[in-house]
Amino acid sequence: MYVKCRSIEDARKAFDGMPQRNVVSWTAMISGYLHNGYVDEALELFEKMSERNVVTWNVMIAGYVQNGYLDKARQLFMKMPRRDVTSWNTIITAYALSGQISEACMLFEKMPERNVVSWNIMIAGYAQNGLVNESLKLFQEMPERDIVSWNTIIAGYGQNGYIHEALEVFEKMPERNVISWNAILAGCIPNGHVDEAFQVFQKMPERNVVSWTVMIAGYAQNGQVDKALKLFQEMPERDALSWTAIIAGYAQNGYAEEALKLFRAMQLAGLKPNADTFASILPACADIKALEHGKEVHEDIIRSDFQAETFVGSALVNMYARCGTINDARRAFDKMASPDVVSWNAMIVGYVMHGCGMEAVQLFEQMQLSGINPDRVTFIGVLSACCHAGLVDDGWQYFESMDRYYHITPAMEHYYCMVDLLGRAGHLDNAQKLINEMPLNPDADLWVSLFGACRIGTNIELAEIVAECLFDLDPENAAPYVLLSNIYAAAGRWDDTEKLQKTLKERTLKNIPGCSWIELNKHVYTFP
Repeated sequence: MYVKCRSIEDARKAFDGMPQRNVVSWTAMISGYLHNGYVDEALELFEKMSERNVVTWNVMIAGYVQNGYLDKARQLFMKMPRRDVTSWNTIITAYALSGQISEACMLFEKMPERNVVSWNIMIAGYAQNGLVNESLKLFQEMPERDIVSWNTIIAGYGQNGYIHEALEVFEKMPERNVISWNAILAGCIPNGHVDEAFQVFQKMPERNVVSWTVMIAGYAQNGQVDKALKLFQEMPERDALSWTAIIAGYAQNGYAEEALKLFRAMQLAGLKPNADTFASILPACADIKALEHGKEVHEDIIRSDFQAETFVGSALVNMYARCGTINDARRAFDKMASPDVVSWNAMIVGYVMHGCGMEAVQLFEQMQLSGINPDRVTFIGVLSACCHAGLVDDGWQYFESMDRYYHITPAMEHYYCMVDLLGRAGHLDNAQKLINEMPLNPDADLWVSLFGACRIGTNIELAEIVAECLFDLDPENAAPYVLLSNIYAAAGRWDDTEKLQKTLKERTLKNIPGCSWIELNKHVYTFP
């Protein structure tokens, strides 16, 4: 009881107070420790046991696997005096889920006996690693199949984009359950077959909360939030996952205010948000700069004990940075136990957004020392930081290290940063050379970056070359005409300025409208 209530200290007191203990009580206490993440304490008890059975060994191995200690699980597996099929299935599952499918296959081949669960594990493992043909081959070789086997192969096909094959297997099933139907739904949606998914949904003889949630998420992912909301409102019952799906759908499609209203409605309905809910609503707060709402969500996160979740911490860093409080962002980052590359990126980019170039570069250096390898986003952040801080040499060094040390091919966004960095520093010839020698075709945004630098450096000849490129790439855009006109005006070339202004009046050129948000007394107001 204490273990199930997550009161591990009370459970240990009850265990220590037992006048007699048998292998069942020892195993229960070990399982409790492992379930709550106390691996060392579980191992200490395990080693103190005078007598163990195969269940105790299996519990300890499964605990290692669940807590991410695959090597220790394998070592304990090899020490087992006797193994049953559960022992083999546990260790094979661990290797299959961790992407080490060849190791899982080797263990599967060595099994002295297999049951249908063993076969299902390998079928799922192959599918999750993209090896659909191997998954099907095993399915066909199975001496016996259960409904899980059929559901697993259908899910595998769907996960890898083979929806038609999944439907063929589905039609051949001797029996189906709601999981079978949900697997088809989940397979249709990521592959763009939302309408087909809804047809399947309508045919379902029974639906559970997962069925509704998958369909709601599918519509939301395809931008059809009105249909997602209609289904959500029709649901006979809702859980935290279904609320999270509709909240995330509104947030991801730019309806931040509606997402916030739904988040509060979820709480008023008596449902507790989970980590995914918090990670979905925080970007909505950031989108409309609703800092007070963001702080309230942060308080909810602390009360719910989700602050240790890495992806929630990353969302907090991002929210505070985008809402203008970079010090709060850094405090949230520093409280993270194990920041991943997304967390580091959020903090680095946050510093850049606030013009703190040196702080961003210093954090990047700390990131490298921590053992976390940067990715494409990291380099966009650090190159932008070098641009803000005027660190031309450092920028070149980081840019060249991408391919040399991290095997990351620079994308267009990295070239934007480099051209901006060189242009701001007045190295216009180097910037033009970089554009001319890059393996990608320069787009309008890249030329605009160089164009801005021409204005700073008053390089009219280069500005005219860049302007011609922009006129060809985006003839309906007014911005290059305006920029070139300003450059002419700064140089006193009024005749050329008047010609461009006349062209602007004669042609219908596009301007992009914008809008603003302001938060007053916890209410968000929108202005065009």
